[in-house]
Amino acid sequence: MIPHKTIEELINKHKILEKELSSGSIDKKQFAEKSKEYSDLNEIVEDAKKYLSFESEQVELKKILEDPNGEKELINMAENEMADLKINHEKNEKKLKLFLLPKDEADKKNAIIEIRAGTGGLEASLFASDLFKMYEKVSNKKKWILELISISRSDAGGLKEVIASIKGANIYSTLKYESGVHRVQRVPDTETQGRVHTSAATVAVLPEAEEVDLKINETDLRIDVFRAGGPGGQSVNTTDSAVRITHIPTGLSVSQQDEKSQHKNKAKGMKILRARLYELERNRIDSERSKDRKNKIGTGDRSERIRTYNFPQGRVTDHRINLTLHKLQEFLEGEIFDEMIESLTLQDQEESLSNLQ
Repeated sequence: MIPHKTIEELINKHKILEKELSSGSIDKKQFAEKSKEYSDLNEIVEDAKKYLSFESEQVELKKILEDPNGEKELINMAENEMADLKINHEKNEKKLKLFLLPKDEADKKNAIIEIRAGTGGLEASLFASDLFKMYEKVSNKKKWILELISISRSDAGGLKEVIASIKGANIYSTLKYESGVHRVQRVPDTETQGRVHTSAATVAVLPEAEEVDLKINETDLRIDVFRAGGPGGQSVNTTDSAVRITHIPTGLSVSQQDEKSQHKNKAKGMKILRARLYELERNRIDSERSKDRKNKIGTGDRSERIRTYNFPQGRVTDHRINLTLHKLQEFLEGEIFDEMIESLTLQDQEESLSNLQ
C-alpha cells in the first residue's frame, strides 16, 4: 500500500506546477524543466485521485452489500462495481508504484554501443556484423542518429569490433538491455558437412556521459600518440595521428586511429573513455545500493549470456525472461525489436517493484 501522504504530495505538486506554468513568470530554462515534470505528472494524476477515493467508494458499496433490506438487483450491481473497483485499484497502485520508482538518470541519455566478436573465429566476426546491422536498422526505423566512432574489420568481411554513438530520445533506456553475450547457432557458409556451429559476440551499451556528468582531471590522463597502422602492419598514415588515452587511476585505456586528424581521434577517444568511466562509477554506486538484490535484468553484465539466435529453428530466445520469438529474420531486420524490449522492460519493472516490498 502506498501512503496517502505520498499520493497527496503528487496531486499538490501537479496543482503547483499548473499554477506556475500559467503565470508566465518563469524563465525559458525553468519553463522547459517544469513543463516536462508537469507532463509526467499529468499522466498519473487522475490515477492518483482515484487511488485516494478508493476507500470512500468501498465504504459506500459495503453499505449496500451489508444492508439486510437491500434489493437483490441493487446488491448484484454493487457486487459487480466492487469487483471492478478492486481490479482498477490494483492497476492504479501498480502504475503509481512504477511512477514512484527511483528514476535512472542515465535513461534519457544517448548511448555508446560497443560490439566485439567473441568465440567462434571468422563466424563470430560475421555475427558481430549482423548485430551491428540490426542496430542500424532499429536506429533508422526509430529515426535515431547512429554515428560510427571506430571499426575494425575481419578478413571475412565481418567485424572484429565496432563502436558507435546513438542519439535520440531515451536511447539508453531502450538499449541498456542489450549488454551481454549474444550467441548464434547456424551453419557457416564454409561448413561442407552441414553442421551447426555456435559462435558469440559481446555487446556493451554505455550511457553517453557529458562533461557535467563526470569531471576528468587532465593530470589523471596519459596521452600517447603514434602512427596509425593498417592491416598487416602497413602504415596508413605518415603522421602520428593515432591516439592512446590512459586514465591512470583506473588503468582504463582507449585507442583511436580512424581519423587522419590527431585532434579528432583524441575527441573520439575521450568520448569513449568518459562513457566507460561514467559506467564504472554508476556500477560502483549501484553495487553499494543493491548488495541484497538479485535483480539481473538491465545490469549490463557483459559476461552474462543473454540471447541466442538459432537460424536452423528460426528463433531468437532471451534467456533472462525465457522469451522465444519464432521470427528471427524479422527480429534481425528490426521489425519486432520493440516486442523484445517491452517484455524486458516489463520484467525489469516487476523485479524493481518486488524489491520495494
